Amino acid sequence: MSKQPRYGTGAIAIHWLHALLVFFLIGWGLWMADLPKGPDRGWAFGIHKSFGLLAIILIAVRLGWRIGHPPPPPNPALSPKENRLASLGHLGLYGLLILVPLAGLTSVNFTKYPLKFFGIEIPKFGYPDEAINHLFSTTHQWLAYGLIALVVIHVAAAIHHGIRRDGTLQRMAPHPNRKSADG
Repeated sequence: MSKQPRYGTGAIAIHWLHALLVFFLIGWGLWMADLPKGPDRGWAFGIHKSFGLLAIILIAVRLGWRIGHPPPPPNPALSPKENRLASLGHLGLYGLLILVPLAGLTSVNFTKYPLKFFGIEIPKFGYPDEAINHLFSTTHQWLAYGLIALVVIHVAAAIHHGIRRDGTLQRMAPHPNRKSADG
């Protein structure tokens, strides 16, 4: 395996932090959707909204970082088609990482419930309107399903590249040269 140019430490840290946040939000969102109306559901939605706002902040940081720190060049071990598919996949992921939380935020701006960020009330730009809320809530849900699909494809591609040992994984690995416990 040839030594490939890597993403910088900041990009790697943001990527893995964002991945953990997205996995949490997806799992939490799927779990809370079936809760019966009541205080437990309200609490669960409050947690989801707070971490969703954190996701909006993190994608803004990630985009800002990306502007100031361009990614390494495409992996020469991959075919042009594979590099193009990777670029399109990343573009889709970034798009959904922006649109999913924005649709959720727009939805909550049209409910009667306050918007809180870990207990701190945030002013809303909307007003109670069940039709608008439903539209953006449904949009949020379907975009999240699209994000789940792209995350599954992304993880499957990472596994594929790991099996091929083509250097792709090492570009985003936290510690690419760390020796395992047995060698």
